[in-house]
Amino acid sequence: MHGGPSQVDTFDYKPELQKRDGESYSGQMPSQIDAKPVLLASPWKFSQHGQNGLWVSDLLPHMAGVADELCVVRSVYSRGQSHGQAVGMVNTGSDNLVRPSVGAWVSYGLGTENSDLPSYVAISPASSHGGPRNYGAAFLPAIHQATVVGANGKLGTGRIADLLPPGGTDPSGVDRGQLDLLQRLNREHLRISERDAQIEGAIEAYELAFRMQRTAPDVMRIEDEPESVRQMYGIGEKETDNFGRQCLLARRLAEAGVRFIQVSSGNVWDQHGKLREGHAKNSLATDKPIAGLILDLKQRGLLEDTLIVWGGEFGRTPVVQGSDGRDHNPHGFTMVLAGGGTRGGYAHGETDEFGYYAVNDRVHMHDLHATILHLLGLDHKRLTYHYAGRDFRLTDVYGDVVSGLIS
Repeated sequence: MHGGPSQVDTFDYKPELQKRDGESYSGQMPSQIDAKPVLLASPWKFSQHGQNGLWVSDLLPHMAGVADELCVVRSVYSRGQSHGQAVGMVNTGSDNLVRPSVGAWVSYGLGTENSDLPSYVAISPASSHGGPRNYGAAFLPAIHQATVVGANGKLGTGRIADLLPPGGTDPSGVDRGQLDLLQRLNREHLRISERDAQIEGAIEAYELAFRMQRTAPDVMRIEDEPESVRQMYGIGEKETDNFGRQCLLARRLAEAGVRFIQVSSGNVWDQHGKLREGHAKNSLATDKPIAGLILDLKQRGLLEDTLIVWGGEFGRTPVVQGSDGRDHNPHGFTMVLAGGGTRGGYAHGETDEFGYYAVNDRVHMHDLHATILHLLGLDHKRLTYHYAGRDFRLTDVYGDVVSGLIS
């Protein structure tokens, strides 16, 4: 949810904020923000949902309907007041250096489940705030960076996508001979250049692209889904069609063995003004498809071993910016997990009485990453790569698995 959904308008109910709307805020405010020390109540009503009474605002009615599957982490905090820094943290674990993305680490750690498909796919990724860095492999072998596809299932520009010929070809025909010649030239270049990582990546990418010609078109053809499934994601409805296609394509890719799929809403959750109008529009586009993905995975028996992570790079301030907006807030915000061995219908941690700072059971972004890797069967301290004289890992030298999130 690129841009930063407001925690106090979605999953972090703050009665005190509602009662004291318009009053002065006397707590600490970071110097970098442009908000005023005046409290702004949420324009949405909160109510409890599911067997455990999880608080969700009426901004997200469809996610509220699957409350028993949600593991809501209300005490996340991170680094970076700006989008670029915070987007880097959530996607790569670093706010200022080029590091492998989470998906690249997962691909590196788990390998591929389907040799005819990439292990990591990014669907309609945002081009702003780091762009390819947020789904790249950095110093990991190039094969672990994401293959980019559009919401319509068409391959976008990028390392592997550009290698596929229009309309597909016969793998037993002349194209195999052309590829063999090209690969011989690449390997000779690699021998002369003394193990150039970019050439190694190109060799692997051409081979994968050739194999994808047989498999990818069928996997990406969401039109083959029954109408009832398409409706579950909101496909065919003006507001939800685009994001619904992304979510349904993500399910099809996961079902086909792709290890890590990244879906992006684009930089739209960034309401420095017109909070009610902007957040309402964003939730209308994404709420139903996300709930549809959860329900679809559950009915197929896939939710228990598929981990869903929902959230932005940070949250928003409980104080007002301008007349009706909220500024960036990395000091206390919400991320939501579902499936993959997480505790459903559970809320973890707390922010202060206004929802500004994480205060109880705080979860740093490194802790969240450590927990995600653990749920996928990876030890974040042992998943390392030796580069430039030292061993690197997603969580740098920090992070603890948050056992409370695990069922």
